[in-house]
Amino acid sequence: MLTVILECQDQESELAQTLSVLVAGAVEGLVSDVVVLDHGSSDGTSRVADAAGCRFYSNWDIKDIVRSARGEWLLFVEPGARPQAGWIDEISEYVALNKLPAHFTASRGYRRPFLERVRRAAPPLELGLLMPKNQALAAARSGMCLAEFVKGQKPRKLSSELIPSWVARAAR
Repeated sequence: MLTVILECQDQESELAQTLSVLVAGAVEGLVSDVVVLDHGSSDGTSRVADAAGCRFYSNWDIKDIVRSARGEWLLFVEPGARPQAGWIDEISEYVALNKLPAHFTASRGYRRPFLERVRRAAPPLELGLLMPKNQALAAARSGMCLAEFVKGQKPRKLSSELIPSWVARAAR
């Protein structure tokens, strides 16, 4: 079972896009719960999370959130990111056979312009992060954001692609 954790602020439409893709994972029995960590949104982010059955927190400590996760594996993704075809089967197999963190492959259909890729590093969670709960608990510190879980990790690469969140932001 997998707990998906997203951190957002005023990203109602991006959150809705990500949650719509996660429904298939819940139907297949892979996604056990989704946690939305909010930073004071003034849009309908809380309504979208509530309508989708997510646990929504506007006041939270990451250690408590990780500890309360129902899944034995955690998937950290940015609102707006959308895993592509085959992600459910691949993650199911990966968590059954591995103990190391992993991330998705960048979508071939949505690539940043070449100069932008060269000039600056991609955001830490652009490709998501799949991590065992026990490793996340060991890394969690009060006050940290989700992107900090990536630091020091050498995640394996899944073959499933992820459309990054910047695509959804650009479509606004």
